[in-house]
Amino acid sequence: MAQHTQAHLTRKVEKFRSEAYKEQKREQMEYYMGAKLLEVGVDPNSVIYRWAKEVKGNEEEWTISAYWGESKDKILQEEGQL
Repeated sequence: MAQHTQAHLTRKVEKFRSEAYKEQKREQMEYYMGAKLLEVGVDPNSVIYRWAKEVKGNEEEWTISAYWGESKDKILQEEGQL
């Protein structure tokens, strides 16, 4: 069975929320992602994280993605960092 080498977490936030609220939400998402990575045996400090934001009406849909192993290498090659 192939091992996973990436994880994604998506949340919706209202566009009108304050920057302080949004920063708190981002920190919560990072913390939760790190905890989930530890749960599956991946060191959160050894992965690369990427954020994506998509506006949908009155909401912003945020996605934090974590990449390690082969996926990490592929992302870094695409970005010209490897």
